[in-house]
Amino acid sequence: MKTVQPFRSLLEIEKMKNELSSQKSGVRDLMLFTFGINSGLRISDILKFKVSDVKEKTHIILKEQKTSKAKRFIINTTLKKCLDDYIENMQDNDYLFQSQKGNNLPIKRMQAYRILNKSAKNIGIDEIGTHTLRKTFGYHYYKRHKNVAWLQELFNHSSPSTTLRYIGVNQDVLDNSMMDFSL
Repeated sequence: MKTVQPFRSLLEIEKMKNELSSQKSGVRDLMLFTFGINSGLRISDILKFKVSDVKEKTHIILKEQKTSKAKRFIINTTLKKCLDDYIENMQDNDYLFQSQKGNNLPIKRMQAYRILNKSAKNIGIDEIGTHTLRKTFGYHYYKRHKNVAWLQELFNHSSPSTTLRYIGVNQDVLDNSMMDFSL
């Protein structure tokens, strides 16, 4: 299985947002990206949301598909504003990320992967997948708060070392330690 990396720079995130918004389904695809990097949820959970799950809510409550654990998370200010604009003309029973095939079905995980991968390649970024969204959230959350225990709790990880390895911080530390090492 291919390992994916987070978007480590805000410039990369901005480039990705611009690229996604320029695509055919730009509004939906940009919202998918924005939702992922601002929530830290797995794509399998994100794709199941309907308008009624987020409309006029401060928190989202779900049962994680992978772990079957209950999870409650706050909709941050950025995500709330984007969601409110995005769902303005949608019905409560509509999926947030509807397939263009009709019948009110959400896009599939593989389609989400294609959307993200195509846009990332267009801006010169490899090692991307749907998990990149979750890892990007984790990476920037950790960089801002420097609290691995909080992030570990948010991700339902069993240990701090798992969390740091997951978001690529351990790799960054190793890479930096090797930059000026020579014999």
